[in-house]
Amino acid sequence: MKRETKPVPRVLVVDDEADILELLELALVRMGLEVVRAAGVRQARQSLDSDHFDLCLTDMRMPDGDGLEVVRHIAERGLDVPVAVITAHGNLENAVAVLKAGAFDYLSKPVALDQLRTLVASALRLPAVAAAPRDGERMLLGSSPAMAQARELIGRVARSQAPVHISGESGSGKELAARLIVEKSARREQPFVAVNCGAIPENLMESEFFGYRKGAFTGADKDREGFFQAANQGTLFLDEVADLPVAMQVKLLRAIQEKSIRRVGATQEEAVDVRILSATHHDLAKCVQQGTFRQDLYYRLNVISLQMPSLREMREDVPEIAERILERLRGDAATRFSPQALHELAAYDFPGNVRELENIIERALALCQDGLITPDDLQLIPVQLAQNETKNGTAGKYPLTDYLDRIEREAILEALHQTHFNRTAAAKILGVTFRALRYRMERLSITDKDNTD
Repeated sequence: MKRETKPVPRVLVVDDEADILELLELALVRMGLEVVRAAGVRQARQSLDSDHFDLCLTDMRMPDGDGLEVVRHIAERGLDVPVAVITAHGNLENAVAVLKAGAFDYLSKPVALDQLRTLVASALRLPAVAAAPRDGERMLLGSSPAMAQARELIGRVARSQAPVHISGESGSGKELAARLIVEKSARREQPFVAVNCGAIPENLMESEFFGYRKGAFTGADKDREGFFQAANQGTLFLDEVADLPVAMQVKLLRAIQEKSIRRVGATQEEAVDVRILSATHHDLAKCVQQGTFRQDLYYRLNVISLQMPSLREMREDVPEIAERILERLRGDAATRFSPQALHELAAYDFPGNVRELENIIERALALCQDGLITPDDLQLIPVQLAQNETKNGTAGKYPLTDYLDRIEREAILEALHQTHFNRTAAAKILGVTFRALRYRMERLSITDKDNTD
């Protein structure tokens, strides 16, 4: 039986300097690849239009144009060819520009052969087309234009090594988006390390990110890897990146630019191959204006921007998302939503987005009777009261959960005092069932001791 042999991957190398072409070709041939040379932009375009390639490596500056033109040519033709650009050492502007234009990655001159081999290996692992979701695979629900746009961008950025900054309100699925980018990328089999930047004490930042050598400080009894080493060959997700102290922002910028880190207590740097994804619910551009976030790091992280929509922007998707969450939470039970409950959910503003929707449904499952979730079981009224106060300019003074609890408690106590603590009458004033009122009073620790009549 004849064994089927895989075709040898073909690489187009574009540079106007013959010695650079020869060096790159030699390194790539040693990796078992077939190499085609192009001495400039015009020749590169001709080769790309007439032949198939699995990867393109192009210099940035050439007499007849620059590498950006090659990147754009590939994008405009819709060619399935990852392209990496070789830029001048330390030129951050060029690196950001080529990634924004759609390049897979970039290399700095002089080209380090180990970085070249790593880049080529990553590029050639790229899936040719986006695979269909597997059973149980994470997915973003909804068919609204806002969600369709987010999904489409996730599919495109997955085929790049460019840093992606994911913005959106709390609970809008920023980490899920980051994980989906990784699952569709060449790094899907490699480590994914998620870091909450706001949860690390400032004095431990450097050692947590970069690791340390034995004896670097009191208690360092052995060598320890940091987040960058743990994510090597994979992806580092920096959640709530706006919370990083300015001193740490400087060190992070250098690590990203140089693709190397130095452990605390070490004298030598070590190379790391890490793709950076970041997220925050803050407006990072506003943080730059306020001086709390470095502009150079902002441009380095925000090469590609992905905005996750809030539930308010995709109301038509709320019933579908709610049904899927209910299906997951109810297990084997036959609990369902009433049409009125789904209508109220679709009309609700969801300050906490999908995370809040999950909490509402979980609570409704505990409160509902006869397997039917009604509007009373959803308990949406307190947030509506809070929204009314927002219009009056009294909101924004407290963390959201504490603020809503305070509003809810005040509304319940006011109704109870009006009815001389007659709970049945108070429930009617509030528009909830007696059972729902009793649940709320228990949660907020409202007892007869609060009766001042």
